[in-house]
Amino acid sequence: MISREQVAQTAGSIVAIQQDDGGVPWPEGHVDAWNHVECLMAMAVAGLREPVGRGYAWLAAHQREDGSWPMKVTGGVAVERGGESNHAAYIAVGLWHHWLVTGDRALAEEHWPMAKAALDYVVGLQTERGEIVWERDAHGRAATYALLTGCASIHQGLRCGVLLADGLGDPQPHWELAADRLAHVLAAHPEAFADKSRYSMDWYYPVLGGAVRGPAAVELLEREWGTFVVPGLGIRCVSDQPWVTGAETCELALALDALGDRERASALFADMQHLRHEDGSYWTGWQFANRKHFPYERSGYTAAAVVLAADALLGFTGGCGIFRDVAAPSGLTGRPELCGCTPARA
Repeated sequence: MISREQVAQTAGSIVAIQQDDGGVPWPEGHVDAWNHVECLMAMAVAGLREPVGRGYAWLAAHQREDGSWPMKVTGGVAVERGGESNHAAYIAVGLWHHWLVTGDRALAEEHWPMAKAALDYVVGLQTERGEIVWERDAHGRAATYALLTGCASIHQGLRCGVLLADGLGDPQPHWELAADRLAHVLAAHPEAFADKSRYSMDWYYPVLGGAVRGPAAVELLEREWGTFVVPGLGIRCVSDQPWVTGAETCELALALDALGDRERASALFADMQHLRHEDGSYWTGWQFANRKHFPYERSGYTAAAVVLAADALLGFTGGCGIFRDVAAPSGLTGRPELCGCTPARA
């Protein structure tokens, strides 16, 4: 386990890459709203109010009239103009987390119109069955399919949005209905989503995002544990490559913590510490066949996942339960053959 001082150092490594306009970029230099928000959450854990405020100002500056953000922004310019649904949903997680961490509702109040527009954009992409398609393209056309990982993250965003709305006295019951419908599809209709099963995120994200909990979640994680977990190193990003990644390992630790499996969560978190750099940042991954860091970069989003996992396991802030406390009502889970829904594919 790492110390509070080490967590602060890691959060500081994120501040070090923040751009002058407040954006927190990928190593390649572009900013996307989801990873940007996650980095702001990590900085909030460390009490870094000023860079967090600049980060939310960046979001306000780049949000579009329909409530979305461009997929990629480089140098303040949108270079990929489609709007991803999971990017838009994560703003609610960030604002609710900030309120829990600081006890101060001011930032949430300031950016409530931004969050409201973002989640309305998201629910506008929900299908009749309940999944939410992954984007609206640069011409405003909705995608024809949904992504399981993205929808699991959206589920958390909608649940946090409902809490945010209620806390600010502006309830949004249609978001809760959308979250309920989405949770059911995530739990009972995996065939509704494009097949990305070689990626570990598609394995654990239904648990991390709160759509699947209890015995069903335990069974889900056990099913592919041997496929993705590399003892002593972390978890694979993809099932067919000898490559472990820090962000995914921390997210699986968060999912286990949400199920009350603190022992395995702590063990995984300890396993990935070989990726820590002396300055507190983290290498994105390790190719264990070639014994090289791959890609050869240290990423802000990996550092952010470390900080959030450390907070969940050690309870540094009031936001430490942000991944535990978003579970769908248990009645929404179930077996697809019993629910009466139309299958996505025969």
